[in-house]
Amino acid sequence: MADYRVAIIGAGPAGLLLSQLLHVAGIDFIVLERRSRDYIEGRIRAGVLEHTTVSLLERVGVADRLHREGLPHSGFALATDEGVTRIDVAGLTGRSVTVYGQTEVTRDLIDACLARGGRLEFEAEDVALHDVDSATPSVSWRKDGVAQHISCDFIAACDGYHGVGRAAIPRHLLKTYEREYPFGWLGILADVPPCDHELIYSNHERGFALSSMRSATRSRCYVQVPLTDRIEEWSDDRFWDEFALRMGPSVAPRIVRGPSIEKSIAPLRSFVAEPMRYGRLFLAGDAAHIVPPTGAKGLNLAASDVGMLADALIAAFTHGDTGGIDGYSARALARVWKAERFSWWFTSLMHRFPDTDAFARQMQIAELAYIRGSAAAQLSIAENYVGLPLD
Repeated sequence: MADYRVAIIGAGPAGLLLSQLLHVAGIDFIVLERRSRDYIEGRIRAGVLEHTTVSLLERVGVADRLHREGLPHSGFALATDEGVTRIDVAGLTGRSVTVYGQTEVTRDLIDACLARGGRLEFEAEDVALHDVDSATPSVSWRKDGVAQHISCDFIAACDGYHGVGRAAIPRHLLKTYEREYPFGWLGILADVPPCDHELIYSNHERGFALSSMRSATRSRCYVQVPLTDRIEEWSDDRFWDEFALRMGPSVAPRIVRGPSIEKSIAPLRSFVAEPMRYGRLFLAGDAAHIVPPTGAKGLNLAASDVGMLADALIAAFTHGDTGGIDGYSARALARVWKAERFSWWFTSLMHRFPDTDAFARQMQIAELAYIRGSAAAQLSIAENYVGLPLD
C-alpha cells in the first residue's frame, strides 16, 4: 500500500485547496513546498475571487474570514475618454465576485491544513518525481539535508510554471502554446482608500490603468509600462500623476495619494500546456497555464482545476470510478481555453501595443462604444468576468 494516496507538489492556493478538498473526503495526502512558509504567506498576488472559487472555499470550511473581511463586488467599470461605463455583473448574471487577497487565501488554507493535522512540508529541496507513468509513482526530496522518499497513488503538480511537474512529462507528448505581451504592469500597494468601491479598468491613449484594492483602506493600482522600464525610474509621485491621467477627469479627483508599501513590474503572458495528465501525474494551475492578469483569471482557473481534480480523485477512491480521472485533462482544458480567450481579448481591448496604429486605435474606441450601448455585449463580458460554469 502507498504511503499516501495523493502527493501534492506546491503549497500555493491550488495545492492547498486540493489538500483540503481531499481531507474533507477522508483521503490522505502530503504537500511538498520548496519555499519557506514566510515566503509563501508573504507573496502579493491577485485578489478577485469568482463565485466558484468562493464556493470551493466554503466547501472545505475555509471561508469564514473571507466572508468577514472580503469585499463583495456586484460589478466593475470601464473608463474611456467618453467617461465611465459600469458593468452590472450581478444584475446581468445573478452572481458576484469577492475581493480578498490571494495572500489571505493562502494563509487561511495553511492554517486549516495544519490545524487538521495534514502533512505540509515547507523547504523541501530537490523534489523529484519517479515512475509517474506506472502504477507505483513516488516522490523524493531533501529536508534539512536528510533524504526523504514516499510512495503514492497519484501526484498533483501544483508547483507553478517553473516547477518539476510539467517537466516530468516527456517533451514529445507535451504541446505548448504561448504568447508574451510587449509590456508589463507597474503595480503599487498603498494604504489609502481606493478611488471607487469597485474595480475600474481604463483604456487611455497613453496606455492601460487599473484601480483595484485589497481592502477598504488599501489600494492596489497599476499602469501599463514598457518592459524596459525599471522600478527606480518610477517615483511614487510619478506613478500617481500617470495613474490619475489615465483614469480620466471623472475619476482623478477621487484618487487619494500615499506612499507605496510595495512596487513591482510584472510581465504579461498567455501559456497553455496540453495534456494536463500523464499517467498518475496531473497538472493544475500555473504548472499548466498562465493568463495575463486582465480579468483576474489566474487564481480562479487554478481553483477550478483542483475542484475538478478533487472530484475525479474522490470518485476513483470511493467508488472505483475512473471516468473523472480519464477525462480530467479534456474537461479542465475546455475551461482553460475559454478563460484564455477572455483574458487575451480583454488585454487586447484595453492596452496600447507597440503596433497600435491609428486604425487599431479606432477599432478599440469603436468596440468600447459598442459595449457601452449594448446589453448583449455587457452580458457576455459579465458572464466571463464572474466565471463560466465548470462544465
